[in-house]
Amino acid sequence: MLIRKLFKFENAHIVRGCSTRRCSHSIHGHSYKIELLLEAQALDHGQMVYDFGLLKHGPRTLIDAFDHAVAIWSGDNPDYIAACQRFSERWILIPVSPSAEQFSRLFFVLIDRLLELTEMKNGEADVRLHSVIVHETETGYAQCFREDAVNPKMGLILPSDIIFSPVIRQDWTDIAVRALLARALEQSCIDNAGANCFPA
Repeated sequence: MLIRKLFKFENAHIVRGCSTRRCSHSIHGHSYKIELLLEAQALDHGQMVYDFGLLKHGPRTLIDAFDHAVAIWSGDNPDYIAACQRFSERWILIPVSPSAEQFSRLFFVLIDRLLELTEMKNGEADVRLHSVIVHETETGYAQCFREDAVNPKMGLILPSDIIFSPVIRQDWTDIAVRALLARALEQSCIDNAGANCFPA
């Protein structure tokens, strides 16, 4: 059985190397819709695949981190990267270009890791992420399945290669969610002041 949960956020980017000049040479934004599709062959004690309320914690916080932020490809021009980090307090450095296709892969990797680390407490059996759909516009979307997320021909995405700005990390105020996100991102990063990015 499949269940689906929809999230929304606003984000800006440049997609280098794409066919249209506006997209590849100018910062522009989209009103994104992200659909998480979860699957299971059994139901929990509440006769659900997975309680939608549980997705309001780690997954929602992680997706919200992208809201009103600039997604920056780590392989872009260093001057552009530095300017985005200097003039925007909400930025995310990612190891792939921020196309809808790569966003769907990136969110699959991140949410799959979060679910893997989430303690199931209500009889959830074999809950797993089926796919992630990223709607970039009203008429265009990309859908990532497990085999896409780990396809080396599409580029490697490791949670530890995704860097959130200090301001975004400060928004993670819930201690349990912060700890979960720190584990999911697999990084013991140090901010500019030399302090741990995820203090206890």
